[in-house]
Amino acid sequence: MSEDPVAAVWMLWTLAGATWIGVPIYAAVLGRRFYATFSGVILTFALPSALILHSRLRDMTSAEWTSLLDFIFCYSMAVVGIQFTHLVRARMRSSYFRWLVSVPAQTFVAGGMLATPWLLFLLPVRLLLGYLEFFQWEVAQIGWTLLEALPLVVAGLSIITSMTARPETVRFRLSRNGPDEIQRVPVERFHGRPPEPLLERPLRIVQISDTHLGPWQSVPRLRSQIAGLVARDPDLVMLTGDFLTMESMGSPGCLEEAMQPLLPIADRCAAIFGNHDHEAPDHVRDAMAAIGIRLLIDDESCFDTPIGRVQVVGSDYINKDRREHLDELLTRFPRRPDHLRLLLLHDPLGFHSLPDDDVDLVLSGHTHGGQIGLVSLGLDWTVLSPSRWPDQGLFARGASRLYVHRGTGFYGFPLRVGVPAEHSVLEISPT
Repeated sequence: MSEDPVAAVWMLWTLAGATWIGVPIYAAVLGRRFYATFSGVILTFALPSALILHSRLRDMTSAEWTSLLDFIFCYSMAVVGIQFTHLVRARMRSSYFRWLVSVPAQTFVAGGMLATPWLLFLLPVRLLLGYLEFFQWEVAQIGWTLLEALPLVVAGLSIITSMTARPETVRFRLSRNGPDEIQRVPVERFHGRPPEPLLERPLRIVQISDTHLGPWQSVPRLRSQIAGLVARDPDLVMLTGDFLTMESMGSPGCLEEAMQPLLPIADRCAAIFGNHDHEAPDHVRDAMAAIGIRLLIDDESCFDTPIGRVQVVGSDYINKDRREHLDELLTRFPRRPDHLRLLLLHDPLGFHSLPDDDVDLVLSGHTHGGQIGLVSLGLDWTVLSPSRWPDQGLFARGASRLYVHRGTGFYGFPLRVGVPAEHSVLEISPT
């Protein structure tokens, strides 16, 4: 890479412009209008801040490191173009493509997306300090530029959070009463080796949610994770939707291959659709049918477990008239005598719309645990915490409980920041 600043900047801006303009046009020409709009919005939000940060970092980088900085930014911009072009006709790719293209491209885009609001937040302060001639000191200028580049560092470090999921045991007890309004309630979490058995045997459920097979969740990786959960001998396996991404939607059969470890215990499994599953419903139906998993689309199934009979009602994903939909579903499948009553509901926002005390436990996903937060530090706060959306963990309203799984993958924003994926067995003590 040339040390000529004009040549380096010209190359970076050329790559950015070709991607920024070329990908949406290419998608639109091929009739992918939604993706043309989606990619245009993402690139518009991510690329300008990346160009600004390159300029700032180059000004403070010594001559011997300038070429390396230029190479990193130009390579990253180039693979962003390749990745977004590949998504126009997406399919699952080899591990070489994922690690050389998809992972660095999505990390770079995530850094740009984080940097945009961060730079806007810091802009008034930078202008004020510049007016006060604060930046006449070289040390101050360097420190400020490093502060502005913090989102790129966060994005890089978040690869570790995004690619790892520790085995976990989650324990909680159901109850016949609780708060009038939805509240977060504590659970016991045990990482690594399973804890000592409880005196009274609990119901052991593995929940699999938001797998999003794609560049961050390969078929071998998901298959290995599921095999590890199956080895812990759950009583039930509940799959709460969003199994695919654009890549896996373009690769029929990959979900069935990833779900193979569930084949010996398929009679203990039930699944529902998430919102993204409606983009490729036949892929999901075919995979579940091939494994023998019961796909509950506004339907119910009953299971015999070591703690007794369990009724599982599965709700289809809808984004309108939730209250009417859930009222009708739960009326059509009323509580069965002497059964624990579970509801599979992809989007936990629907918990607000449930009839009071009609369900013992709701299992949801969808939120990816909030995806950005402080969960890795042992704190429950995420960017969704101030909203009505239950983000992750256990919530209560009256006699009903809601458990929101953090998911194993993600779709959209391409990194987990402080919110690890979940790889857990739920040990649930009945009332």
